[in-house]
Amino acid sequence: MQQIFAFNTYARDQFVKQWAERVSPESRVLDVGAGPCRYRALFAHCEYYAQDFAKYEGSEKGLLADKDQWSYGKLDFVSDARSIPVAAASFDAVLCTEVLEHVPEPIAVVHEIARILRPGGKVLLAAPLGSGLHQEPYHYYGGYTPYWYYKFLAEAGFTEIQVVANGGFFKHYGQESQRFSALIDPRRVFGLARYFLLPIWVLTLPWFRGVLPVVCHYLDRLDAHKGFTVGYHINAIKR
Repeated sequence: MQQIFAFNTYARDQFVKQWAERVSPESRVLDVGAGPCRYRALFAHCEYYAQDFAKYEGSEKGLLADKDQWSYGKLDFVSDARSIPVAAASFDAVLCTEVLEHVPEPIAVVHEIARILRPGGKVLLAAPLGSGLHQEPYHYYGGYTPYWYYKFLAEAGFTEIQVVANGGFFKHYGQESQRFSALIDPRRVFGLARYFLLPIWVLTLPWFRGVLPVVCHYLDRLDAHKGFTVGYHINAIKR
């Protein structure tokens, strides 16, 4: 049921998995902004390298707090993503997932990825269009549109740019319905407000945490435009 109740992460992981399977064996692959290196195992058939700036220490703020869970994986390069200490054309493939919203100059990062890729090399990107604050204070942008990718990837020297929405309005709404229920959870508050919220939370829990996400999952096929998607998955090739 992960593809319904955690569709955002599930779909992104599947996208990376399918992309990884198409990367030739023994290719040199760099994971830019790798964090915990969650995709390392998918590139076991390649030479996998990880880069990150390694300054984030977890956040205690909001529903996306991860202070007690965050840790970095084994990093090969600790650097700014705008200036990775490798020679030009060093890699056959680069992935960069959920990173562009956390860097001060995302266009510069795209150009750096182009620099370190060999001609014909592949890039995979994923970033949100709409999301709440997370990994604070390193969250600088609200999201990226397809037109951003088409314009700036092309200017950086990429071709065959494919942009795929990660669900539409209904899936996004189903995700936020679960967040709504989490926000009114009486265990999050103290005093009289807890007793006021308790019956509302109990009555709405089956709807917001169960029924609505399932219904929205199947209604999502009605949204052809997908202008309210949670984000996009992108792959392109360096000219």
